[in-house]
Amino acid sequence: MKRFRRHVHESQRDRLKQELFQFTKTVEHGFPHQPSALGYSASLQLMAIGTRSGAIKLYGAPGVEFMGLHDENAAVTQVFFMPHQVELVTLLDDNSLHMWTLRGHKGLSELLEIGRFMLTGPPGAPPSVTRVTAVLAHSSGELLLLGTEGGHVFIVEVPGFRELEERNISLDQVTSCVPDDYIGRRNLEHVEALQESPMNSNQVAIGYGRGLIVIWDLEQHLAIRHILPTQQLESMWWTEDGSSILSSHSDGSYCCWTLGAEGEYEEDEKSDIPYGHFPCKAIMKIVKLPTAGGPPFLLFSGGMPRASYGDRHCITVIHSKTQVAFDFTSRIIDFFVIRHGPHLTGEPSALVVLVEEELVVIDLQTEGWPVIQAPYLVPLHSSAITCSHHVSAIPLKLWERIIAAGLLQNTHYSKKPWPITGGQNLALDPPQRDLLLTGHEDGTVRFWDASGVCLNPLFKLSTASVFHADADPNDNMSQSAEGEWPPFRKVGCFDPYSDDPRLGIQKIHLCKYSGYLTVAGTAGQILMLELNDEASEQTVEAKIVDLLQGQEGFRWKGHTQLDVREEPVLFPPGFQPFTVVQCQPPAVVTALTLHSEWKLVAFGTSHGFGVYDYLQKKSVLVKCTLNPSDQLAMEGPLSRVKSIKKSLRQSFRRIRRSRVSLRKHQISSTAKIQEANARLEAELAEMELAPVQRKIEARSSDDSFTGLIRTLYFADTFLSDSSHNSPSLWAGTNGGCVFAYILFLPPLERRADDAVTAQPAKEIQLMHRAPVVGIVVLDGQGAPLPEPLEMAHDLARSPDMHGSHHLLVISEEQFKVFTLPKVSTKMKLKVTAVDGSRVRRVGVAWFGSSRTEGYGESGLVFLTNQGDVHVLSLPHVKIQVRHPCIRREDVSGIASCVFTKQGHGFYLISPSEFERFSLSTRYLVEPRCLVEAPIHSVASNQHKPMPKVTSSTHRSSQDTEDAESAARHVMEHALLNDEKVLQEIQKSLEGDQGSFPQNNVKSAVA
Repeated sequence: MKRFRRHVHESQRDRLKQELFQFTKTVEHGFPHQPSALGYSASLQLMAIGTRSGAIKLYGAPGVEFMGLHDENAAVTQVFFMPHQVELVTLLDDNSLHMWTLRGHKGLSELLEIGRFMLTGPPGAPPSVTRVTAVLAHSSGELLLLGTEGGHVFIVEVPGFRELEERNISLDQVTSCVPDDYIGRRNLEHVEALQESPMNSNQVAIGYGRGLIVIWDLEQHLAIRHILPTQQLESMWWTEDGSSILSSHSDGSYCCWTLGAEGEYEEDEKSDIPYGHFPCKAIMKIVKLPTAGGPPFLLFSGGMPRASYGDRHCITVIHSKTQVAFDFTSRIIDFFVIRHGPHLTGEPSALVVLVEEELVVIDLQTEGWPVIQAPYLVPLHSSAITCSHHVSAIPLKLWERIIAAGLLQNTHYSKKPWPITGGQNLALDPPQRDLLLTGHEDGTVRFWDASGVCLNPLFKLSTASVFHADADPNDNMSQSAEGEWPPFRKVGCFDPYSDDPRLGIQKIHLCKYSGYLTVAGTAGQILMLELNDEASEQTVEAKIVDLLQGQEGFRWKGHTQLDVREEPVLFPPGFQPFTVVQCQPPAVVTALTLHSEWKLVAFGTSHGFGVYDYLQKKSVLVKCTLNPSDQLAMEGPLSRVKSIKKSLRQSFRRIRRSRVSLRKHQISSTAKIQEANARLEAELAEMELAPVQRKIEARSSDDSFTGLIRTLYFADTFLSDSSHNSPSLWAGTNGGCVFAYILFLPPLERRADDAVTAQPAKEIQLMHRAPVVGIVVLDGQGAPLPEPLEMAHDLARSPDMHGSHHLLVISEEQFKVFTLPKVSTKMKLKVTAVDGSRVRRVGVAWFGSSRTEGYGESGLVFLTNQGDVHVLSLPHVKIQVRHPCIRREDVSGIASCVFTKQGHGFYLISPSEFERFSLSTRYLVEPRCLVEAPIHSVASNQHKPMPKVTSSTHRSSQDTEDAESAARHVMEHALLNDEKVLQEIQKSLEGDQGSFPQNNVKSAVA
């Protein structure tokens, strides 16, 4: 009977788990890592970005995002939208072409791959014959023109990827219509560019690497014009009225060729080198767009003087008498111009530039051509991210004050709305306002709106102005000097260089109820800041805290502290510092917590921890945890290099000595071997280990950094006796030790005058000395204690102070529950002993039921060094779910993970991107969007017969359905594109490898 009841209870619990927990990777925030291609559809108003790792991402209006992943681990080199359709084509550097479509499913659009194709030449033909170097998506929406390295142009029908052999353009056909003296002097090389005539869709311009441009008639299958430039061709542009072709060249020049009416051409003007006289770099791309009744816009990338400005990444815009060379922060990938008006062919309105580290959009209609602030694709890594902190459910008043302060920082941006507006965002409005704070290497803290799909920047805080730091000589480079030539203007915010590495932010803690913020840095500095709506000029008070407490025999070998400015500093509206606590020695701050109700901040380094009263601006507690034998804690990051070299040298010496001794003393006696085996068996018998556990050796107290503070925790609980609760501070170290202090706070009316005192109460030493990574106190009902000021704002129930409280200590190896105030062990859950993993990140979350409104459970979420996320029940400390989340090799991703109070999480999948995941069934932040086909394509496709579906050219309908179903459940980023993941994705996305079109193309050469 008991067994039956237990079975019923377990089945009920399993159903409840399904209502509470669900693991999903939902969306990627930030800028794609290593972008390699850019495309744009004027009819869909969608932008596509391809990356070196094989990802393809589509962006439209804010919230409209799609992501696809090629099975091949190859870079995307080109992206093209099919005109007036919802299909696009990608070219990879393995020479494969892929067709993607936006297909509707249950009222939403999904990005699916529907075909792939690769040109293959005849046996014995060199690879250059079919190596694709240029792609043209024909305006009919039915043809792809593929220019190759061998100089041939293949014509392929889409979406079936059927080669039209009779329409291919061979190199011999082209050379037969070119003067013999031109062919005799040079090889035409590869096809560099393909352009369709804007006036006659049957005419295309073929540009070859050596400079030749041939205008080919697809209907008559012959060349009707040819242009003979003398310089190597980089790009070309057919003007909108069809009267001329612009060509740009490798020497930094461009030419405008007027097309005659009878098959002749004349050079409109001589070769123009915009930044000439001295050798210039190539103009990689050129665009010329007309305006209504005014001079045209001319835009080109490159062309800078090679000797003086060869390292600049520039796009020049010329309109009338205005010329600006926009100087970008990294290498230019590609650019396009957005035009509004009838059929999107009106005035040029915005220039969209994709560079390696960011996306920049420039308003071409506003005087001065200002930058338009992006609602997405913001470079999170404009300075390297060093830490992150998430705050859920921000009160409206604080939210509005942060936004108001941020708007004052953005006055230099254009007032025009975001110009890329394709698709419909069907996601519901976020139920709450969430903030993600990122600390950066340059001493800045950035505030992001993490409520929805788009990670919008709200406010930027800089701490550098508080200190005397090395001045950056490039600070004034953004403003061009009067009369400077070229007329540079620096644009973009990517700036990976830090004035002073000591400024780097290591820890952040924000109280959403009081508006107090504390940040800690690399050189032992802790700043207390408060939100102020007005600018203020004030002196920041500095307080030195000696964590060594006068211990002798130690000498700090690391970096020096930052010097706080003694003179008043003008701080803009926003978070303004009012006090700085400086730890001595100035080591990296490793733990930080804030209790705004008690007006206390606690901090820890590798030498100890302290408590600071920021109301009275005085120190409350200082505790040195330094082990006398721990010399590494006295060394900074620079001196540790010497220690590593020394230890490596000693290790190699020991290995050599051991090899020599083994050669000298080889043991051949079987008796000694049997004796050793018997001794080993006896030791194993004494261990008496459980079958699923293995013994974890206790760490030596002599290990390095045992006194390093890993976690700090304020709690109002029972520490002295079971009838009187009192404020307390808990500190966990790297050596498995927990310190508990009782804090004596004066009454509220005397809080500003009477001192806060601290008294040591408890000290716990874990047996295995594993690092303590988290501490949580549970109330009488087993619920975690609420946050400071949460009860005062009626946002949390009062904790149960009648039942006995429990202390949950989370180490890297196990979870251990102690009773309070006796601190006796009640239960524990081993992690490392079971599967060898170690706890790296931990957080408390609330999981609401997806079926029963109002029901929910508190849980402990943790991430291991294996990349698995777990949910632990409270207070029973039992694992509820476990899911693989991050690759175990991705150490930086695991270290960057941060959990939210709602069971979500963020981690860095690259220096510039956060992956967002959820363990909860309630409210998933994921793109929900719809893209409808343009009206033009519906009308044009009514008379077009659908291609016959065969096993050799298309997937079967069943395979397509299976692929769609799998694609809806598989969302893996391209950075995880190793062989194992590729195999898994390939199995789920394709039922039969042979179902994709792999047409063998015969050589176009006669």
